[in-house]
Amino acid sequence: MVMSKSSSRFVRPQAEELARRLEEPRRWIQVLAGARQVGKTTLAEQVAERVGLPTRYTSADEPTLRDSSWLEEQWEAARVLADDAGKNGALLILDEVQKLPTWSETVKRLWDADTRARRCLKVVLLGSAPLLIQRGLTESLAGRFEVMVLPHWSYAEMQEAFGWSLEQFLCYGSYPGSAPLIRQPKRWMRYILDALIETTISRDVLLLSRVDKPVLLRRLFELGCSYSGQILSYTKMVGQFQDAGNTTTLAHYLDLLAGAGMICGLQKYNGNAVRRRGSSPKLQVLNTALMTAQAGLTLAEARRDRGYWGRLVESAVGAHLANAAAAGACELYYWRDRNREVDFVIRSGTKLVAIEVKSGRRHDHLPGMTAFSRAFHPTRKLLVGGDGIDLESFFLKPIEYWFDA
Repeated sequence: MVMSKSSSRFVRPQAEELARRLEEPRRWIQVLAGARQVGKTTLAEQVAERVGLPTRYTSADEPTLRDSSWLEEQWEAARVLADDAGKNGALLILDEVQKLPTWSETVKRLWDADTRARRCLKVVLLGSAPLLIQRGLTESLAGRFEVMVLPHWSYAEMQEAFGWSLEQFLCYGSYPGSAPLIRQPKRWMRYILDALIETTISRDVLLLSRVDKPVLLRRLFELGCSYSGQILSYTKMVGQFQDAGNTTTLAHYLDLLAGAGMICGLQKYNGNAVRRRGSSPKLQVLNTALMTAQAGLTLAEARRDRGYWGRLVESAVGAHLANAAAAGACELYYWRDRNREVDFVIRSGTKLVAIEVKSGRRHDHLPGMTAFSRAFHPTRKLLVGGDGIDLESFFLKPIEYWFDA
């Protein structure tokens, strides 16, 4: 199908960079990776409209997996557009490409054939399972692609597009498709549970990866939402489940859920990379909508529960940082030594920033920050919330600001 104009008026910042890449004379396969419902398709439509090339959009997101012959058919149709367009060429957008068996080998063969023929066909691949996308790229398409990670929407984007308040962002997260439903909390909750959580787990994780214990993976996701912001060893996680599996299995499943943009496990900061990899993870949702929907709370109910609200605030800060890390803006860790802890540690090159999060106004002594400073001498130390930097200001600034200011 040839794409029509997008009805969305809000344009994410990444659109400008993708358009610039497509307008360059040198050809690269552009890969746009990110979780479900973060706007990959809409952004691709907006970019296609901007560059003004004849465009063919097609998706492999079907209940039954397509095969390589289908991909070849779509590519041939795009070649016709490119040949008819002359020197400016055409654009082919392939959505959910990771669902095609041997997709990377097929793309490599077709791309190399067009390169030899000097055909100006530009290609954008969209995928909602970044781990699978990366696997295919590194195995077959080395030297032929550029990756752009599209993270969950930020507070600034939700505010600009939908006029959301800070409290709405903290509670309802940042899935743009769910924004019109927040005044009907039960309907919003069903949308998150059914259209996002269940679809992502069943179609992006279980269908495309080997998972011997699907019930265990689902329970791990629920545990990650309930304990977001808390450090939990794999041994303790095993103790939470009847069908326990083993710690290696849990670590693998956590990687799959992180790759699908749902929850991740932050590693402890340490100068020794081996020790970082062996640490107990700090569970972290990548979008607080997942946490709130699992808890079944409205905004009013969440606000009245001070303990839950505090966890929600810390998880929102963590999600903000984790999405920046996924997009390559920084590396993200936590730190703990006995009973002393720093909520988040971000690093960019030689610059190190320690972050403590407070949801109330009380400014207690922070022994973890003091101990961390003595051990690692961070570039900056931030208190976010409480009597420190107000949450809204923190969310509205890009992560790079905290390294450069």
